[in-house]
Amino acid sequence: MAMPPLTLYLAAPRGFCAGVDRAIKIVEMALEKWGAPVYVRHEIVHNKFVVDGLREKGAVFVEELDDCPEDRPVIFSAHGVPKAVPAEAARREMIYVDATCPLVSKVHIEAARHHENGLQMVMIGHAGHPETVGTMGQLPEGEVLLVETPEDVAHLEVRDPEKLAFVTQTTLSLDDTSEIVSALKTRFPQIVGPHKEDICYATTNRQEAVKAMAPDCDALLVVGAPNSSNSKRLVEVGAKAGCRYAQLVQRAGDIDWRALEGIRSIGLTAGASAPDVLIEEVIEAFRARYDLQVETVTTAVENVEFKVPRVLRVPA
Repeated sequence: MAMPPLTLYLAAPRGFCAGVDRAIKIVEMALEKWGAPVYVRHEIVHNKFVVDGLREKGAVFVEELDDCPEDRPVIFSAHGVPKAVPAEAARREMIYVDATCPLVSKVHIEAARHHENGLQMVMIGHAGHPETVGTMGQLPEGEVLLVETPEDVAHLEVRDPEKLAFVTQTTLSLDDTSEIVSALKTRFPQIVGPHKEDICYATTNRQEAVKAMAPDCDALLVVGAPNSSNSKRLVEVGAKAGCRYAQLVQRAGDIDWRALEGIRSIGLTAGASAPDVLIEEVIEAFRARYDLQVETVTTAVENVEFKVPRVLRVPA
């Protein structure tokens, strides 16, 4: 029986970004330098496959610094941590390595600068996401107000409407964020913002690639973790751009083949913390069921690379 034809549009860029690459490398180099176990506060990046792989090499993942012994190195995840965490690690005289993505650190520095200038901060982000918790934790309690929707802006109670600035989580949807930014600017005309939203290059590029291919796709699959903000945004962007079926899958085993019956074309992308092997696994699963033609849709070329902290480049 002949297999049905299917065109698979593969988004480029997709998958790992420079911050994720660097964070994983930091854990691997820490294990090489200090041996196992090395402790990691929070999942280093939001991907079970990556976390499990590092766990096998000797990384121990914990939620809080209290769960770490004092005599082993601890690594802070790519999402960033509140200021209190490195302060506490230093107080306990622990060896710690900060794997916070430099583009998240940039937002932290921005928030601190506005605070020094006497401005109260508004953060556009998702409540409870580790990146939001980390950024809000750069400043004293009450100095950063969180908004998640344009409606939230209407209910903000600020100290002084003329002394405000905003920052954003790096993994948001560009379109949703610009709606919130315009609500902020309408209500607080004096609010100071970044030159361009803090949404990072990788989030932006992955969303643009999805938008470019969505009109040609009957369905869209995003390889990523359910707790990955940037991956969930890709699903939303695809649905908004016209994919009548857009789904997040952790790996090939999660694909709902029945939902895909009768499709002629499918888009495939991956969130910034999803490794290549999982993308390949999905392509192979389609190849086993369809007469597959793969076309890459390239909307940007990424060549960003971030250096690992110096402590890892010198021998123990």
